[in-house]
Amino acid sequence: MTDELTRPVDLFIEMAAVERGLAANTLEAYSRDLNRLAEFLSGRGVCAWGDATQADLRAYIADLRGRPLSERSVVRLLGSMRRFYRFLLQEEMVSSDPVPDFSARGATGRLPEILGSADMRALLDQPDEAKPLGERDRAMLELLYGSGLRVSELVSLTLPQVNLEGNYLTVKGKGAKVRLVPFGRWARDRLQRYLREVRPRFLTRGYSDYVFLTRSGKPLTRQGFWKLLRGYARRAGLQHRVTPHTLRHSFATHLLEGGADLRAVQSMLGHSDIATTQIYTHVSRSRIKKVHRRFHPREAPDPKR
Repeated sequence: MTDELTRPVDLFIEMAAVERGLAANTLEAYSRDLNRLAEFLSGRGVCAWGDATQADLRAYIADLRGRPLSERSVVRLLGSMRRFYRFLLQEEMVSSDPVPDFSARGATGRLPEILGSADMRALLDQPDEAKPLGERDRAMLELLYGSGLRVSELVSLTLPQVNLEGNYLTVKGKGAKVRLVPFGRWARDRLQRYLREVRPRFLTRGYSDYVFLTRSGKPLTRQGFWKLLRGYARRAGLQHRVTPHTLRHSFATHLLEGGADLRAVQSMLGHSDIATTQIYTHVSRSRIKKVHRRFHPREAPDPKR
């Protein structure tokens, strides 16, 4: 099997362990189920999850049905596939969900809820900025929400990628594509303070290019950030599950609700296909009404009146 098939499975298992706190037996079952699917797809010449078609997955389902498996086992295997593709879609590792309809199929591909402005402020206020790690965490949260980065792009960010004078990042995203990502004054101020006052304290092992470091001077990992975010969301009293992608989703949705051009948001997010960006167009009802009242000829104010 190719790395393009095995790496996302490993990330899914890590996410399930960190975010959902699943038992070891459940994680092992997910791993077996998804590696079984990966082997089947590999046998059909599929090299990456985004290359799998609905026909490939239907063939997999038919293969399961033709084996001496209990109905309970088949349901579990199909459930693993459904949850995994939901993860791939949320993490933007695939642009569409090819899982075919089968019995009791859930809302596959459902995006995480966005945070409203009050919830976002509550989350951003959770890190204790009197402590070095709190300063770092506040800078990370502000930058993630202020730029719409993927969590992998955030933790792999290096000093040469940061331009504090121009308030932008040079980010290498999927497919090694480079894009310029702007960020606002809140993120700039927090990032500048972290780089000047906190980061030098963490450089206990010599020089490092990475922006966000642990107390021992190592780069922070995706899993480490997931744990931090989960803790801050809990302390903020947020009711629904918050992931790094929730902040990216909120970033894009809030921009579009504020009137940003879809193409500009596409560029900032690093989407090669604008169809991927369109999933963020959950415009609020109040904005839709305002646009209608402003632009419809029967709603616009009559200048003669």
